Amino acid sequence: MPALASHRKPRTRGRTTPAVGLTTVALASVTLLSTQSATAAPAEPKPSIEEVQKKVDALYRQAGTATQQYNKAKAASAEQRSKVDALLEAAAKRADKLNETRRELGSYAAAQYRGGSIAPTATFFLADDPQSYFDQDQLMARMTSRQQKAVADFRTQQKEAAAKRAEATKSLETLTASQASLRTSKQQVQTKLTEARTLLSQLTAEEKARLAELERKKEAEAERKADELARQQAAKETAAADEAPKTKSGSGTGTGSGTGSGSGYSSRAEKVLAFARAQIGKPYVWGATGPSSYDCSGLTQAAWKAAGVGLPRTTWDQVKVGTRVSTANLRPGDLVFFYDDISHVGIYKGGGMMIHAPKPGANVREESIYYMPIYGSVRPS
Repeated sequence: MPALASHRKPRTRGRTTPAVGLTTVALASVTLLSTQSATAAPAEPKPSIEEVQKKVDALYRQAGTATQQYNKAKAASAEQRSKVDALLEAAAKRADKLNETRRELGSYAAAQYRGGSIAPTATFFLADDPQSYFDQDQLMARMTSRQQKAVADFRTQQKEAAAKRAEATKSLETLTASQASLRTSKQQVQTKLTEARTLLSQLTAEEKARLAELERKKEAEAERKADELARQQAAKETAAADEAPKTKSGSGTGTGSGTGSGSGYSSRAEKVLAFARAQIGKPYVWGATGPSSYDCSGLTQAAWKAAGVGLPRTTWDQVKVGTRVSTANLRPGDLVFFYDDISHVGIYKGGGMMIHAPKPGANVREESIYYMPIYGSVRPS
C-alpha cells in the first residue's frame, strides 16, 4: 500500500530574527543614552546666599509692582461698573419715556382711526420712514400743538435712548477690558510670590540662618542712616528755635516748607500716625485696604482717610497728591515712596523711621526709610 503524502507544512526556522532586532535596538539605545549622559552640560552651580537675597528681594519688588497694577485695575473696574450701572439705569428711564410717548402717539392714531380716516398723526406713526414724513411742512401744519409736541418728544427720546444704549455698550466694553487687566495683574502677583516662596523653601537651615544674618546687617545699616537723619533734623530744629526770637518782631510768622506746613497739617498728621500705629502687627495682604490687613498703599490711604483726607488707591497716583519735599525736610505724616517704579510707600513718623506694610509674610511695622532706595516724598494737602 503506497504511503500517503504528508500535508504538514515545513517548520519555519527564521522566527528568532525579530528578537535579535529588538536586542540590537536596545543596545543602540543604551549606547545613545550613555553618549548623551557623557556629553550633557554640567548642572548650574547653586546660587550664593547673597544672590538668593537679591533674587528674593527682586521678586517681592516685582510682586509689589504687580500689586499696584492690580489695585489700579480694581479701582478702574469699580469705577467703570458704577458708570455702567448708572448708564443702564438712564437707558431704562429713556426707554420708559419713549414707550410713554409712543403710547400717547398710539392713542392719537387710534382715535383718528375710529373717526373713519387715517390722519397725519397716524400716518406718521405707522410710516416706514417717520423722519422723512415728519419733515413735510403740511403735516406739521395740520397737527394740533399737543400732537406736534408729542411727535417732537418722540423723536428726541428716540435719539437720547439710542445714545444712552450706545454709551452703555461702550462702557461695558471698557469694563470687560478692566476686568481682564485685573485678572492678569492678579496672576502676575501670585506667580512672583510663588517663585519667591519656592526659592526660600529650597534653602537649608544653615543657609536660612546666613540669609537672616544678611537681613540683620541690612537693617542695621538702614537704622544707622536713620539715626544720622534724626540728628540732622534735630540740629535743624534747634537752630530754627534759636533763630525764632530774633525774627519774632519781624514780618509775621514766616513761611513753611510747603502747602502742608503749619498747625493744620500737624494736627492731621497726628491723626494719621495714631491710626497707623494702631495697625502695627496686622498682616500685609496684597490688594487689601483694611481693617484687618493692608498692602502698602492701602495703609497710607486708610491712615489719611482717618484724618479726613482722601488719597487715590495706588502709589503711582498718591505720589502726585500734595507737595514734594526733600528727605532732609521730611515731617511726620509725609509719604515716602520707594524704588524707581514707585511701587512702595510708607508714612514718615520722624527720626528717619516710617510705618509701612512691607511685603507678603510680614506685618505692618516701624522701619528705617533707608531700608529701601528712596524715590521721593510728598506732603499731602
